[in-house]
Amino acid sequence: MKAIILAGGLGTRLYPMTTVISKQLLPIYDKPMIYYPLSIPLLMGLRDILLISTPQALPLYQQLLGDGSRLGVNIQYAPQEKPQGLAQSLLIGEPFIGGGQTCLILGDNIFYGHSLTSVLQSARDGLDGAVIFGYPVKNPQAYGVVEFDSENRVLSLEEKPENPKSNCAVPGLYFYDGAAAEIAKHVRPSPRGELEITAVNQEYLRQGRLKATLFGRGIAWLDTGTPEGMLKASEYVEAVQSRQGFYISCIEEIAWRRGFISTEQLCRLGEAAKSTDYGKYILSLIGG
Repeated sequence: MKAIILAGGLGTRLYPMTTVISKQLLPIYDKPMIYYPLSIPLLMGLRDILLISTPQALPLYQQLLGDGSRLGVNIQYAPQEKPQGLAQSLLIGEPFIGGGQTCLILGDNIFYGHSLTSVLQSARDGLDGAVIFGYPVKNPQAYGVVEFDSENRVLSLEEKPENPKSNCAVPGLYFYDGAAAEIAKHVRPSPRGELEITAVNQEYLRQGRLKATLFGRGIAWLDTGTPEGMLKASEYVEAVQSRQGFYISCIEEIAWRRGFISTEQLCRLGEAAKSTDYGKYILSLIGG
């Protein structure tokens, strides 16, 4: 399985912050927003990652993350000339995917929880078609909503329904088999001119090959697409890190624990930032 992170779009809901910078480069507490979705493929042990963004922003992501070698992974980049929907990322990434399985994640989503890695691995191990995720919310009318049975088979998908059939919203995280790009080629633009990922999921549903995995109480999902969302996410990250002492989405730590980099390499990364709490945390891992 390979990973695609879509960090494109214009970030209009965050103006004027995004006037001259991609929203996924803005900070969520102590690290760039892009670190959080990047942590997902790292936690899953995926080492081939494609980051898609605007032509203007790509050089900044390359400056931030490089080719991924410092984390022991391979990060490639591809431009999205115009924001034409999440499903477009499957078309852009088709040469990268090479007909294999794909983990697709939106660049402004944060997932955190003790059981997160095991939930993701279980969904990946059982992949036969596509897997979407459900997250219980109080106001499902504001989201895409998934209804599924006791065996995780999806019964229906609705976009911001007035009378939702469940309280499970669909976060921006999707697992696909090798057919996803081909399916995306047949998706027609929606009334707003975008290739909707819901259309891809609905085709998998029509084929009877779409499953859903529920994120339970122990997992947090935070959407950082608005100023309020960014603030709440920053407060959440600060609270967890300050009280528990564990850092959320410290990509260097994840790479080290996954065996992608050695202790010596981790030490060098920590030394480069030793004047910050982030660098001190990395160095503390070596002694702990």
